[in-house]
Amino acid sequence: MNFMASKQPENSLLGPESDSQRTLYPYVTGTSVVALKYKDGILMAADMGGSYGSTLRYKSVERMKPIGKHSLLGASGEISDFQEILHYLDELILYDNMWDDGNSLGPKEVHNYLTRVMYNRRNKFNPLWNSVVLGGVKNGQKYLGTVSMIGVNFEDNHVATGFGNHLARPILCQEWHDNLSFEDGVKLLEKCMRVLLYRDRSAVNKHQIAKITEEGVTISQPYSLKTYWEFSAFENPAQGAVGSW
Repeated sequence: MNFMASKQPENSLLGPESDSQRTLYPYVTGTSVVALKYKDGILMAADMGGSYGSTLRYKSVERMKPIGKHSLLGASGEISDFQEILHYLDELILYDNMWDDGNSLGPKEVHNYLTRVMYNRRNKFNPLWNSVVLGGVKNGQKYLGTVSMIGVNFEDNHVATGFGNHLARPILCQEWHDNLSFEDGVKLLEKCMRVLLYRDRSAVNKHQIAKITEEGVTISQPYSLKTYWEFSAFENPAQGAVGSW
Protein backbone atom coordinates (compact mmCIF):
# COMPACT_ATOMS: atom_id res chain seq x y z
CA MET A 1 0.00 0.00 0.00
CA ASN A 2 1.33 3.42 -0.92
CA PHE A 3 1.08 6.25 1.58
CA MET A 4 1.30 9.61 -0.16
CA ALA A 5 1.40 12.94 1.62
CA SER A 6 -1.79 14.75 0.80
CA LYS A 7 -1.49 18.37 -0.25
CA GLN A 8 -3.06 20.78 2.21
CA PRO A 9 -5.66 23.13 0.71
CA GLU A 10 -4.87 26.83 0.60
CA ASN A 11 -7.37 27.70 3.34
CA SER A 12 -6.37 24.85 5.65
CA LEU A 13 -5.72 25.53 9.31
CA LEU A 14 -2.23 24.18 8.71
CA GLY A 15 -1.58 26.52 5.79
CA PRO A 16 -0.04 30.01 5.67
CA GLU A 17 -3.09 31.56 7.35
CA SER A 18 -2.17 29.80 10.61
CA ASP A 19 1.22 31.49 10.79
CA SER A 20 -0.07 34.72 12.36
CA GLN A 21 1.42 35.31 15.78
CA ARG A 22 -0.01 36.60 19.04
CA THR A 23 1.64 38.20 22.03
CA LEU A 24 0.80 35.37 24.39
CA TYR A 25 2.85 36.75 27.25
CA PRO A 26 4.69 40.06 27.71
CA TYR A 27 8.47 39.67 27.58
CA VAL A 28 10.17 43.06 28.08
CA THR A 29 7.95 45.24 30.25
CA GLY A 30 7.93 48.63 31.91
CA THR A 31 6.29 49.33 35.24
CA SER A 32 4.12 52.17 36.57
CA VAL A 33 3.31 55.54 34.99
CA VAL A 34 1.89 58.29 37.22
CA ALA A 35 0.32 61.52 35.94
CA LEU A 36 -1.62 64.47 37.34
CA LYS A 37 -3.11 67.80 36.36
CA TYR A 38 -1.47 70.97 37.68
CA LYS A 39 -2.48 74.58 37.22
CA ASP A 40 -0.73 75.06 33.86
CA GLY A 41 -1.07 71.61 32.29
CA ILE A 42 -0.21 67.95 32.84
CA LEU A 43 2.74 66.33 34.63
CA MET A 44 3.72 62.70 34.03
CA ALA A 45 6.43 60.50 35.56
CA ALA A 46 7.89 57.09 34.74
CA ASP A 47 11.11 55.22 35.38
CA MET A 48 13.31 53.88 32.59
CA GLY A 49 13.48 50.20 33.49
CA GLY A 50 12.71 47.39 31.08
CA SER A 51 12.32 44.02 32.78
CA TYR A 52 12.88 40.71 31.00
CA GLY A 53 10.73 38.55 33.23
CA SER A 54 12.01 39.31 36.73
CA THR A 55 15.41 40.47 35.43
CA LEU A 56 15.88 44.23 35.16
CA ARG A 57 17.48 43.91 31.73
CA TYR A 58 17.30 47.45 30.31
CA LYS A 59 17.74 50.71 32.21
CA SER A 60 17.33 53.38 29.54
CA VAL A 61 13.86 52.73 28.09
CA GLU A 62 11.89 55.92 27.43
CA ARG A 63 8.18 55.28 28.03
CA MET A 64 6.79 58.80 27.53
CA LYS A 65 6.39 60.30 24.05
CA PRO A 66 4.76 63.45 22.62
CA ILE A 67 1.84 62.78 20.25
CA GLY A 68 1.08 65.53 17.76
CA LYS A 69 0.89 69.11 19.03
CA HIS A 70 -1.30 68.72 22.09
CA SER A 71 -0.80 65.28 23.66
CA LEU A 72 1.63 63.28 25.77
CA LEU A 73 1.55 59.47 26.03
CA GLY A 74 3.02 57.22 28.72
CA ALA A 75 2.81 53.43 28.84
CA SER A 76 3.50 50.49 31.09
CA GLY A 77 3.56 46.89 29.93
CA GLU A 78 5.11 45.24 26.87
CA ILE A 79 7.64 47.58 25.21
CA SER A 80 7.22 46.15 21.70
CA ASP A 81 3.43 46.64 21.90
CA PHE A 82 4.05 50.24 23.03
CA GLN A 83 6.14 50.71 19.89
CA GLU A 84 3.22 49.32 17.85
CA ILE A 85 0.87 51.85 19.49
CA LEU A 86 3.31 54.65 18.60
CA HIS A 87 3.27 53.40 15.00
CA TYR A 88 -0.55 53.57 14.95
CA LEU A 89 -0.48 57.09 16.38
CA ASP A 90 2.17 58.26 13.90
CA GLU A 91 -0.14 57.18 11.07
CA LEU A 92 -3.12 58.88 12.75
CA ILE A 93 -1.29 62.20 13.17
CA LEU A 94 0.12 62.04 9.63
CA TYR A 95 -3.36 61.42 8.18
CA ASP A 96 -4.74 64.32 10.23
CA ASN A 97 -1.95 66.66 9.06
CA MET A 98 -2.58 65.74 5.43
CA TRP A 99 -5.96 67.49 5.58
CA ASP A 100 -4.08 70.78 6.11
CA ASP A 101 -7.25 72.41 7.45
CA GLY A 102 -5.66 74.37 10.29
CA ASN A 103 -7.04 71.97 12.89
CA SER A 104 -5.22 69.24 14.80
CA LEU A 105 -6.23 66.33 17.00
CA GLY A 106 -6.49 67.13 20.70
CA PRO A 107 -5.87 64.82 23.66
CA LYS A 108 -9.54 63.85 23.99
CA GLU A 109 -9.64 62.64 20.38
CA VAL A 110 -6.38 60.71 20.74
CA HIS A 111 -7.61 59.13 23.98
CA ASN A 112 -10.87 58.06 22.33
CA TYR A 113 -8.90 56.56 19.44
CA LEU A 114 -6.76 54.54 21.87
CA THR A 115 -9.84 53.19 23.67
CA ARG A 116 -11.14 51.86 20.33
CA VAL A 117 -7.78 50.36 19.36
CA MET A 118 -7.31 48.57 22.68
CA TYR A 119 -10.88 47.26 22.78
CA ASN A 120 -10.72 46.15 19.13
CA ARG A 121 -7.52 44.18 19.70
CA ARG A 122 -8.98 42.62 22.83
CA ASN A 123 -12.01 41.44 20.86
CA LYS A 124 -9.69 39.76 18.36
CA PHE A 125 -8.05 37.88 21.26
CA ASN A 126 -4.81 39.63 20.30
CA PRO A 127 -4.51 42.45 22.85
CA LEU A 128 -1.79 45.02 23.09
CA TRP A 129 -0.29 44.25 26.49
CA ASN A 130 -0.17 47.82 27.76
CA SER A 131 -1.90 50.24 30.07
CA VAL A 132 -1.48 53.75 28.71
CA VAL A 133 -1.87 57.27 30.07
CA LEU A 134 -2.80 60.10 27.71
CA GLY A 135 -2.65 63.73 28.82
CA GLY A 136 -2.67 67.04 27.05
CA VAL A 137 -3.80 70.65 26.76
CA LYS A 138 -5.75 72.24 23.91
CA ASN A 139 -7.47 75.63 23.86
CA GLY A 140 -6.79 76.02 27.57
CA GLN A 141 -8.54 72.75 28.46
CA LYS A 142 -6.53 70.13 30.35
CA TYR A 143 -7.28 66.48 29.71
CA LEU A 144 -5.97 63.35 31.42
CA GLY A 145 -7.15 59.78 30.90
CA THR A 146 -6.03 56.18 30.90
CA VAL A 147 -6.80 52.99 28.95
CA SER A 148 -6.14 49.40 30.02
CA MET A 149 -5.14 46.51 27.75
CA ILE A 150 -8.79 45.42 27.40
CA GLY A 151 -10.14 48.90 26.69
CA VAL A 152 -11.28 49.93 30.18
CA ASN A 153 -10.89 53.71 30.25
CA PHE A 154 -11.65 56.78 32.32
CA GLU A 155 -10.69 60.42 32.75
CA ASP A 156 -9.57 61.90 36.08
CA ASN A 157 -7.47 64.60 37.74
CA HIS A 158 -4.73 62.05 38.44
CA VAL A 159 -4.16 58.56 37.07
CA ALA A 160 -1.64 55.75 37.39
CA THR A 161 -0.92 52.35 35.88
CA GLY A 162 0.47 49.11 37.33
CA PHE A 163 1.44 49.18 41.00
CA GLY A 164 0.86 52.93 40.89
CA ASN A 165 -2.89 52.20 41.05
CA HIS A 166 -2.38 50.65 44.49
CA LEU A 167 0.53 52.64 45.92
CA ALA A 168 0.50 56.06 44.25
CA ARG A 169 -3.21 56.83 43.82
CA PRO A 170 -3.89 56.91 47.61
CA ILE A 171 -1.12 59.52 47.99
CA LEU A 172 -2.55 61.55 45.12
CA CYS A 173 -6.06 61.34 46.55
CA GLN A 174 -4.82 62.85 49.82
CA GLU A 175 -2.42 65.53 48.53
CA TRP A 176 -3.58 66.61 45.06
CA HIS A 177 -5.53 69.88 44.69
CA ASP A 178 -6.75 72.07 41.82
CA ASN A 179 -4.22 74.88 42.17
CA LEU A 180 -1.09 72.72 42.26
CA SER A 181 2.05 74.59 41.14
CA PHE A 182 4.67 73.05 38.88
CA GLU A 183 7.17 72.70 41.75
CA ASP A 184 4.62 71.12 44.10
CA GLY A 185 3.43 68.81 41.33
CA VAL A 186 6.97 67.57 40.69
CA LYS A 187 7.48 66.99 44.44
CA LEU A 188 4.24 65.02 44.62
CA LEU A 189 5.21 62.85 41.64
CA GLU A 190 8.67 62.25 43.12
CA LYS A 191 7.05 61.15 46.38
CA CYS A 192 4.91 58.65 44.47
CA MET A 193 7.88 57.37 42.46
CA ARG A 194 9.97 56.98 45.63
CA VAL A 195 7.25 54.83 47.24
CA LEU A 196 7.06 52.73 44.06
CA LEU A 197 10.85 52.37 44.07
CA TYR A 198 10.73 51.02 47.62
CA ARG A 199 7.85 48.63 47.02
CA ASP A 200 7.94 47.54 43.35
CA ARG A 201 10.70 45.07 42.47
CA SER A 202 10.53 46.10 38.78
CA ALA A 203 11.18 49.78 39.49
CA VAL A 204 14.59 51.34 38.86
CA ASN A 205 16.01 54.55 40.32
CA LYS A 206 16.27 56.34 36.99
CA HIS A 207 13.30 58.56 36.25
CA GLN A 208 11.96 61.10 33.81
CA ILE A 209 9.27 63.70 34.42
CA ALA A 210 7.41 65.22 31.47
CA LYS A 211 5.13 68.22 31.32
CA ILE A 212 2.75 69.41 28.63
CA THR A 213 1.28 72.91 28.46
CA GLU A 214 -0.08 75.14 25.70
CA GLU A 215 3.55 75.77 24.72
CA GLY A 216 4.29 72.08 24.09
CA VAL A 217 5.97 69.04 25.64
CA THR A 218 9.12 69.02 27.77
CA ILE A 219 10.66 65.75 28.96
CA SER A 220 13.39 65.96 31.59
CA GLN A 221 16.76 64.31 31.41
CA PRO A 222 16.96 61.04 33.41
CA TYR A 223 17.80 61.48 37.09
CA SER A 224 17.80 59.51 40.34
CA LEU A 225 15.81 60.15 43.50
CA LYS A 226 17.38 60.45 46.92
CA THR A 227 16.49 57.34 48.94
CA TYR A 228 16.90 56.01 52.48
CA TRP A 229 17.14 52.25 53.05
CA GLU A 230 17.94 52.09 56.78
CA PHE A 231 14.36 51.70 57.99
CA SER A 232 14.08 48.82 60.46
CA ALA A 233 11.29 47.26 58.39
CA PHE A 234 13.70 47.04 55.44
CA GLU A 235 16.44 45.42 57.53
CA ASN A 236 14.25 42.54 58.74
CA PRO A 237 11.03 42.54 56.72
CA ALA A 238 9.89 39.10 57.95
CA GLN A 239 10.16 39.91 61.67
CA GLY A 240 6.89 39.12 63.39
CA ALA A 241 5.34 37.52 60.31
CA VAL A 242 3.48 34.31 61.13
CA GLY A 243 4.77 31.27 59.26
CA SER A 244 7.62 33.09 57.51
CA TRP A 245 11.11 31.69 57.08
